[in-house]
Amino acid sequence: MVLGIESSCDETGAGIVRDGRLLAHVVASSMDEHARFGGVVPEIASRAHLQAFTPVVRQALAEAGLRLGQLDAVAVTTGPGLSGALQVGLAGAKSLAYAAGIPLYGVHHLAGHVAADTLEHGPLPHPCVVLIVSGGHTSLLLVRDLVREPILHLGDTLDDAAGECFDKVARILGLPYPGGPAIDRAARAGNPDAVAFPRPLTKPGDDPYAFSFSGLKTAAARWVEQHRVRGARPPVADGAAALQEAVADVLTRKALRACRDHDVRTLIVVGGVAANSRVRALAEQRCRAAGIELRVPPMTLCTDNGAMIAAVGDLLVRAGAAPAPLHVSVDPSAPLEYASLTPAGASAAGAGRRGVSRGA
Repeated sequence: MVLGIESSCDETGAGIVRDGRLLAHVVASSMDEHARFGGVVPEIASRAHLQAFTPVVRQALAEAGLRLGQLDAVAVTTGPGLSGALQVGLAGAKSLAYAAGIPLYGVHHLAGHVAADTLEHGPLPHPCVVLIVSGGHTSLLLVRDLVREPILHLGDTLDDAAGECFDKVARILGLPYPGGPAIDRAARAGNPDAVAFPRPLTKPGDDPYAFSFSGLKTAAARWVEQHRVRGARPPVADGAAALQEAVADVLTRKALRACRDHDVRTLIVVGGVAANSRVRALAEQRCRAAGIELRVPPMTLCTDNGAMIAAVGDLLVRAGAAPAPLHVSVDPSAPLEYASLTPAGASAAGAGRRGVSRGA
């Protein structure tokens, strides 16, 4: 019975997982508090986590019908993310683990997104290609055993992530924050072929797995500017539809290339942008044509949440992985190499089987 805590950005999440089955899933978002600034303000996020932590954990325990003493382990995001936000989650998770006398596991945030799919579709195929696409991350991974083997990075974004591009262009178009859902809604009334936006890094000779959305953002900004210079209002729906089409095209094209190159028959798409309707539809269309199985978690598990962290913790416990030492800290810019993340010089060998318990 594993409690997962997520606090890397603007969502305070708590989830409980047992043997791959989701028992509780609670999220408190501070998104509305950030909306008037057009993006996440780290100090506001940290304060929101402080206020939401205890109510969210209590609600998750109630939802699962459990008391704290019935938990077997606590898993918490230790990176990457906003430093202050991560610190709040880790401090709370350490306190719970210490009070209950149970081990604590540090988890990589992106590994959590990968594991979220297991809560809906069961164990990950071995191997699989995973496309992580969110506000801060756009990555292609080759995953075998998530908690026992290294995760192979095939490619990452060189600048703006896809979700970041949506947020920034939405602001240029006069759409509300967060930009991803706003772009998706506006695009329903638009023509995706109305604007010939570029497809970055898709020419022969370009890195087949790298992403870059900064130039696409700039192209959208210039398109809006051209209309305003003429004294005209840009057709927002067309701009949103064309932008969304360009992003979905690049993401799915590169993901399918990775599947072909590595002879993988399953593509998993996770992260907040996996909730985008056009990304999902185009991925389904292209995977079907290529004979590749597509797995996408439900929308409630695409955005940041504690259930995905609990899912990794559950896998780590069942794999016999060593828990984190008492001095585990956060790593706001941690690279994704393993699902377990225990920065501050801690190693599995050094930690042994020592958990954050009364005897530690």
